[in-house]
Parts: sequence; C-alpha cells; structure tokens
Amino acid sequence: MTGAGASRRGSGGTSPARERADRYWCEWALLDAGAGPAAEPGVLVEVSGGLITSVARGTRPPDGAERLRGLTVAGFADAHSHAFHRALRGRTGEDGGSFWTWRERMYEVAGRLDPDSYHRLARGVYAEMALAGITCVGEFHYLHHAPAGTPYSDPNAMGRALIAAAAEAGIRITLLDTCYLAGGLGTDGAYAPLEGIQVRFGDGGAEAWAERAAALRAAGAHARVGAAAHSVRAVPPADLARIARTAREAGWAAAHIHLSEQPAENAACLAAHGCTPAQLLDRTGFLAALRPTLVHATHLTSDDAALVRGTGAGVCLCPTTERDLADGLPELDRLAGAPLSLGSDGHSTVDMFEEARSAEAHERLRTGRRGTLPAHRLLEAVHTGGHAALGWAAAGDPPAGRIAPGARADLVSLAVDGVRMAGFDPRRAADALVWAATAADVRHVMAGGRWIVRDGVHALIPDAAARLDAAIREVAP
Repeated sequence: MTGAGASRRGSGGTSPARERADRYWCEWALLDAGAGPAAEPGVLVEVSGGLITSVARGTRPPDGAERLRGLTVAGFADAHSHAFHRALRGRTGEDGGSFWTWRERMYEVAGRLDPDSYHRLARGVYAEMALAGITCVGEFHYLHHAPAGTPYSDPNAMGRALIAAAAEAGIRITLLDTCYLAGGLGTDGAYAPLEGIQVRFGDGGAEAWAERAAALRAAGAHARVGAAAHSVRAVPPADLARIARTAREAGWAAAHIHLSEQPAENAACLAAHGCTPAQLLDRTGFLAALRPTLVHATHLTSDDAALVRGTGAGVCLCPTTERDLADGLPELDRLAGAPLSLGSDGHSTVDMFEEARSAEAHERLRTGRRGTLPAHRLLEAVHTGGHAALGWAAAGDPPAGRIAPGARADLVSLAVDGVRMAGFDPRRAADALVWAATAADVRHVMAGGRWIVRDGVHALIPDAAARLDAAIREVAP
C-alpha cells in the first residue's frame, strides 16, 4: 500500500503515480456477496472509464499495480436518507417522548434551511457517507419550498442543492422527489391541511408535484430522479393513484414510500379506509404499477407481507433510525423473498455495517432465534439490492454492487489489522463484515473509477468534519 502522506497533500488526494494507476491488486476481495461468504486472495482489478474492465483471481502483485491491503468490497448503497435529519444527532431523545415529539424537533431544523444552507449540510452528510464506504444514496426529498410554502424562483432549488452536494462529495444520488400533500389522516377519513413548517413540503396536488419534479429529469450523470409519496398519512388515495399513473408514464428511476412505520398510521388508515396502509397501496394501484420500495414496513400484518411479496415490492429497513425513534421491530421472517435494501434514514449513525448488523440483531431479540438474515443476504442489501432499489440496475446499466468486469468501479478497502477485525477469517469474510467491521475500518473508497477517500481522509473535502460541524451549528435547534 502506498503511504498515507500522498492523500494529505491537497484536495485531489492522490500522487501522480496514483492518478496514472488503473490496476489495483487486492490482498483479499469479496467479489459478490451473493455468491458466497468467502473472500478471494490476490485479486487484480483493472479500471478504465469508470468501469471495471478485468478481474483476475489468485495473482501475485504485478509491477505498476497499486496494492490494496486488507479486504476490498464493492461500494455501498444507502437506500434511504433524509440529509437534514443529521443535524439532530445527539440532540433529541434524552427526555423521553416518541416519534411524534421527535418530529417537532425535526420541523425546527426544516424551518431554518434554505438552498445554500441545505447544500452545505448535505455536502457534509454525503462526505460522511463517502468516508463510510457509501458510493450511492437515495435522498427522500420533501423540503421543496421557501417558508410559507412559496416556491423559490427555481422551484427545484432545494433538490438541485442536494444533487450538487452529492457531486461535490463524489457519490451518486437518486433524488426521490416526494409528494407530500396533507398534514395527517384522521380516523374519520379527513386529511388535515398542511400547516406550519409542513407548507414547505406541499405542491398543492399530485399534478403540480409531478410537473415540478419533471423539471429535475436532466440532473447530471451522477444523479437520477425517482418518485416518492411520503406516506398514506400525507397523500390521499386519489393522489396515490395519480402518482402511480404519472410515475409509470414518466419512467422514473425508482418509486418509494414510507409504510406502516408507526402503529398510529395503521390505526388511522383502518378507521378511515377500512384497510391497512399496504392494502390501500394495493387498491390504488401503487403496489402493482410501481413495485415500490417500502421504507420501514415495521407494522405489517401477515396478509400485508404476503401482498408485498406477491407484487414484487421491495422493503428498505433503517434499523438504527427505527430503534432511535422507538418505531418497533418488523417481523422479517414474514418478508422472506422480498427484495431488501438498507438505509441510514435519520443518520443517528452513518454506518452500513451497523445497519446490516442491526437488522439481524433486532430480529434475534424479537424471536429468540439466530440467522433469519444471513450475512451474505445483508451484504446483498447494501450492494446489489440497494442499487436496484435506487434505479441503478436498469437494463443496459453497468452493474453496481459487485466487483466484476463491466461493473461500476466502486471499491471500498477496509483494514483488517485493527482490533475490531483481529482474527479475520477470509473464508467467512461476509460474517466479519457484518459482525465485526464498522465505518471506522474504511480506508479507501473509489466511486465510478475516482478515489474519493484515501487513508480515511476525504480526497475532495479533506476538512469534511469541520465543514459538517459548521453546517449543523448553523441550523440545529
């Protein structure tokens, strides 16, 4: 491995030799988590034009190739993010409360953001993601307008700020432009109007939302735009049906929705519509037409779970946020076979190893049984599963989430000589990643053939911690 000093000489973060190198010799590499738990020794990876062009196993380090010591894996996809929630880390929860009291604190942050401050905050959050090995993020974006709900001169100024922030942090983004039309659902079936900070979220109707969001389609090579409905609490049934038709016809990269995160959502939906939220999505055509990614899916009935599996919809779990907000524990054994992804959501931590570990650990606590989600499936969720959920696995796309010829050149190199990974067994590399590694073990990160992290330092934003700290203090309650 080349020395650490080269990564600290400037914002580019690489020496001329590193810039010329397009061959990387990996001491150990987990090429495809879905193919088994073992890492391969001596893997030579060649990169050109942002893609992996060749993978050779069992090689000795050739002259001219950069040596990547430790374990190399594909870049991670964080399938569910609310970037501005990062400003709340360590600032809520000490005095009890619930999801609903936490939401009031979140609204305080939302009320203080404008396109410039949001850009600064998101750039810091996405840099933190890059340092954790995340090379692609799904940003569930509903903070659209200025205070009082007035559109900015560019109605998509907030969304463009997020897209620019991802570019500056060196990662890909799927901006999930979110329809948010109501302030809540009553048991009488009435949808409350948006009020207070919520007016910044709304477009007045599904058609107006779709028209505004369509202007973001040309978002840059690193970015794609998807559609999202916030939840059945915030989008009435007729509008869910309109979104399903609009998104299908528009060819959005992906479709997402929060589903059954809280028992109160289920109770209100049952009282108002006589069905669960999942059943309401089925009635409106949202499930069948879009096969969306269902975020959280915490409180599904057995019939709901069967419906999800039958329609091919995916599920995105966000375990660290779900436990932070006391959401509850999903019954994961019911969802066996559903496409799975993972997200850091409210960013109580940014660590995809911890998200993967927590998904299985929570299920063990719930059931008293180990092994519902084996390590290789959890890694698939942050590799191929996450990229598919974000629309980066369409026909004709270079594969993402595996180390293979033709795949996107997203590489994450982890140290295995520290205390956490001591005793690393290459035959059980997947287990070591899920049950031992943390984001702190990430040393180098390549996204699309470009090194964005070197020796634990962000190559494009070397003062990432200081910038993120300043951005948080600017808007934190």
